[in-house]
Amino acid sequence: MNDYIIIHESDNVAVVLRPFSKGEVVAGVTLLEDIPQAHKVALKDIQKGEDVIKYGSPIGHATELIKKGMHAHTHNIATNLDDVITYEYKPNYPKVLGYKSDRTVDVYERKNGEYGIRNELWIVQTVGCVSGMANDIIKKFKERYDTSAIDGIYTFNHPFGCSQMGDDLNMTRKLLQDMVLHPNAGGVLVFGLGCEENLVSTFKETLVGYDEKRTRFLVAQEVHDEVEEGVKLLKELYDEMKNDKRVTRPLSVLRIGLKCGGSDGMSGITANPLLGRFSDFLAINGAATVLGEVPEMFGAEKLLMARAKDEATFDKIVKLINDFKVYFKNHHQVIYDNPSPGNKKGGITTLEDKSLGCVQKGGASKVNDVLMMGDRIKEQGLSLLCTPGNDLVAVTTLACAGCQMVLFTTGRGTPFGGFVPTLKIATNSTLANNKSNWIDYNAGDLVDKMDMNELLEGFIDLICDIASGKKKSKNEQNEFREISIFKDGVVL
Repeated sequence: MNDYIIIHESDNVAVVLRPFSKGEVVAGVTLLEDIPQAHKVALKDIQKGEDVIKYGSPIGHATELIKKGMHAHTHNIATNLDDVITYEYKPNYPKVLGYKSDRTVDVYERKNGEYGIRNELWIVQTVGCVSGMANDIIKKFKERYDTSAIDGIYTFNHPFGCSQMGDDLNMTRKLLQDMVLHPNAGGVLVFGLGCEENLVSTFKETLVGYDEKRTRFLVAQEVHDEVEEGVKLLKELYDEMKNDKRVTRPLSVLRIGLKCGGSDGMSGITANPLLGRFSDFLAINGAATVLGEVPEMFGAEKLLMARAKDEATFDKIVKLINDFKVYFKNHHQVIYDNPSPGNKKGGITTLEDKSLGCVQKGGASKVNDVLMMGDRIKEQGLSLLCTPGNDLVAVTTLACAGCQMVLFTTGRGTPFGGFVPTLKIATNSTLANNKSNWIDYNAGDLVDKMDMNELLEGFIDLICDIASGKKKSKNEQNEFREISIFKDGVVL
């Protein structure tokens, strides 16, 4: 097997799969300098101003002559992208690989017809002021009662819900309400202080479709002992949900979020294409996947627009992309930046380089819907969701859309998890071996020892086992669960 890869026949750079030293040969080219693993080497002389081609598309232009055999990276490549642009609807639907499967998953059926992959008891805090008390309530509840009949009891601390106004307040309330409605929760205690902008009374009045038997509300300032009252309410909820049993259902009940973070030059070669094939597999079987991270679509957005199921969906994608660009401009920030030092160290050169790899997580299926932040999944197949690239915000928003788990590809590694199972898929075997306590699956095997079909089958097995509760994700095993809510306004 080669220790380099030329992704597309028209590429003028190759990606090395191991560190190379000056004088070694890659694709018949003698290296003029050392090339780090997952970085690019020029296969021909690339003149100043000429496009650098990877994935068969420009990832930027040379800022100086890049001689054949030289390291092609941030020191000699710059983005081609610039400002808000106009798009034209040109449908192009590539071949979708996959097959109909009779696989099933064992899940919890909720009163509203949705399905959860966990049966957990949650405290959803309307305001950050009650975080300590929420932790105390759970601690005392676990001291008094056996909780083995359910999958766990959790609260998710955050600093919001007060000193907010306008869109920020509305977004905080909407995302927290989405959490209350999430099917992975068999019971939810909504817990507030009593003087915050995000009042429990307003929260309850505007919470549409919640199960009254599985939801309780508590305002700390309205009771003598909020911890004792919280324990009492948790016991009521626990008694409602402790006899819930899993039922066997087809794969079509799955709702899966797609995310990447800490990318490297292998992301678009191994882990992201794996998720793309998996997303297509789920689409063929009637399930739903959701792709977020709008800024990491910049430079590859036309590929997604061409796969819009119709012109109305195309128009939604255009608005999604351009509105996020305007958001950058309104804050006087560069639209087309690749801000993460880890991305650059891992071999990602420009935003086009990252985006062309990132969008592969969405496979080749049609884009059936576009969701704004706070919206919940409405369509089967692939949807796009308005989220930033920030890991915690994006995972929180994907889960709030109704995703029962989030698949997270990484070339650098990260331990965090959202409020749903958050599986880490390593882009390279070095990371998978070094951080086995973080990584759930090694897509690096694609260049080491497996073909894509073999890698995909093992991955499908893992997802079905985790969805069915036969295995836990590494973030669940480590008890790493966080949320972060998007904000764009002033703090009072």
